[in-house]
Amino acid sequence: MKTMHLIASVTISILYFNVVIAQNETLGLVSSATPEATESGAQILKKGGNAVDAAVAVAFTLGVTEPAMSGIGGRTMIILSLPNQEPIAIGGISLTPTILDSNIEKKDLTFYKQVSIPSQVKILNYVWKKYGSGQLKWEELLESAIHYAENGFINGIHRHHVFKRVQQKFIDNPYHNRELLVDNEIPAIGDLIKQPTLARTLKKLAINGGDDFYKGDVAKEIAEDFKNNGGWITFNDLSNFPEPKEHKPLHVNYRGYDVYSFIPPGGGWQVLQVLNLLEQYHVNDLKANTTERTLAILNVLNLSHNDRLDNAIKDYSNFQSEIDEKISKNYAKTLLKNANNLLKVIPNSEEKGQGETTHFSVTDKEGIAVSVTSSVGAYFGSITSTKSLGFFYNSYLKSLMGFGLGKSLEPNVSIPSSMSPSLVKKDGKNVLVIGTPGSKRIVSTISQLIQLWVDSEMSITDIINEPRVHAIRNLAYIEDENITSKNLQKIRSKRFKIAFPNYDLTNKSGLNAYFGGVHAIEYRNGQWKAAADPRRDGTTITVMNE
Repeated sequence: MKTMHLIASVTISILYFNVVIAQNETLGLVSSATPEATESGAQILKKGGNAVDAAVAVAFTLGVTEPAMSGIGGRTMIILSLPNQEPIAIGGISLTPTILDSNIEKKDLTFYKQVSIPSQVKILNYVWKKYGSGQLKWEELLESAIHYAENGFINGIHRHHVFKRVQQKFIDNPYHNRELLVDNEIPAIGDLIKQPTLARTLKKLAINGGDDFYKGDVAKEIAEDFKNNGGWITFNDLSNFPEPKEHKPLHVNYRGYDVYSFIPPGGGWQVLQVLNLLEQYHVNDLKANTTERTLAILNVLNLSHNDRLDNAIKDYSNFQSEIDEKISKNYAKTLLKNANNLLKVIPNSEEKGQGETTHFSVTDKEGIAVSVTSSVGAYFGSITSTKSLGFFYNSYLKSLMGFGLGKSLEPNVSIPSSMSPSLVKKDGKNVLVIGTPGSKRIVSTISQLIQLWVDSEMSITDIINEPRVHAIRNLAYIEDENITSKNLQKIRSKRFKIAFPNYDLTNKSGLNAYFGGVHAIEYRNGQWKAAADPRRDGTTITVMNE
């Protein structure tokens, strides 16, 4: 029997959206893609945890309550900003197995064969041990995720749309435990979804620690399952997976604001490249609701995405010199100057990738800010799980072959991504924590939102509600279906073909989750504000200092 809880779910979203407060009156702010995950982070802050503790709890809970987007079978990228220090980029890698079929074709990368070595648990465990408050135990951070796996969560509107999008693949796939189905059907809006097998796995990790995923009983179960089903990941791959490394995030100055984004294998370099390109335009041309801004954004997004496809970074383990050039001001000027030579018109070219992720942002009373993007690749990753463990494995080996690298699979390779958790500082102080899911639209969304936040007086809530655009291969994706024919003509005059994406993900206001799900926190005019994207099921909470 299906149970309906839609009213309760909607009420939570309304209560927690768009709260403004001064920092010294709060314990922190949380913005994430599900109300359950946001609440889990808030509870950790109330218990005396810091933003890092809360981020770990949010990440695990998102893996339970938004399993199409992230989970312990995937990876996580973190930008951490500590008071009076330069930000730190942590984690992000997901490696190919050490033994694989290098000559396999992309179409044959199915089920277990498309899975790279998961890194999320390793990364979350590392960041908690080094930067957590020390006030909370590891198992306390997993309590919320275990609770929602064991007792269930209420399926939201966006999460239902995602289930519908992969409905047939999901139902027909023999390699998962089917616990997410309700009466053997995809869950409807308001259905209660329980995952008892995943709850048991999370309990093991809570009791035995994160290393159990890589060197303990969980690792042994993973390796045995891959061996029995033609996969490549072995116990040695898991037990020898490297400890996370810390790096300086990539950085540019955009009109007096310091913008930081994630290093390769993430796509942060492209976010910064787009901002460098936009800096060449007059600020008055970049105000909201103007055709001039739309054309400027489309032009530079098209330039940057085409440059990424045509001049792919070949070696993501030795990227510094290439990246330094690509995010330089001179490179941006050259791209614009030679735009006609660099633009390539490819007829009927469309962006068909279905990569998805989740993003959340957390700040605390100590001034720590955490920007986190997590992913399993495509919706529900490979739609494959070890039946005794209950989580979905990623699909990164398939996505590896879609980044223009022009080579066969190789062992122990770091897989590139568009994930771009970002952070903005002004005069050394955190002023914007931001990120989004959305495959290549991640770069398009984050760059145009940061631009508008810097170049206008609009709040982050209003900016998130603005219609978005995306452009690649001279195909312009437009979210605003009410755009005038005159403006469409101006866009077409710049050699753009125009598409209005129909992903069955449009809400009542016409906003489309194809263009991302931004979860951000800003500091503006002496006040902190958290905002969640109405395109998805996300919420925010400001935790008051009682």
